[in-house]
Amino acid sequence: MHINPERSTRPDYDLLVRQVASVLEGERDLIANASQFSALVYDTLADLNWAGFYLTVPAKSGDGQDLLVGPFQGKPACARIPFGRGVCGTTAVKRETMVVPDVHAFPGHIACDSASNSEIVIPLVKNGRLVGVFDIDSPLLDRFAGEDKAGLEAMVAAFLEATDC
Repeated sequence: MHINPERSTRPDYDLLVRQVASVLEGERDLIANASQFSALVYDTLADLNWAGFYLTVPAKSGDGQDLLVGPFQGKPACARIPFGRGVCGTTAVKRETMVVPDVHAFPGHIACDSASNSEIVIPLVKNGRLVGVFDIDSPLLDRFAGEDKAGLEAMVAAFLEATDC
């Protein structure tokens, strides 16, 4: 069971990976697990104002794909993001984690929440297919370090292992 009395700017990611496995144990549903995962991240990492999923769907108009908002914690968000647009859309195209210390300096940044100043987005790739991205925003500049990137990638890997998608 997950118990964390206070959020941390330097979380124990090895412990969090184990907590992901524990919280998701026995459930394989994408939406249920994404909801639990978002809550776990939002509850344990300090200085966040949004943590959640954008899932790959057919583009609303034309060919291609979009990212559609999925389970998250935080204020209402942009509902649909085209591949290649903003940090999330760029992550979807590149299929690599992006750490953005100042989102206002990122070309084409989509300001869903004007309070966001830094962001990390991890692609969700399972069996060679992009399922979506996991997006985390912070009101602080330069909130996410290399330690966060590695730790969050390990947490996402545990999420993908425990989830049918």
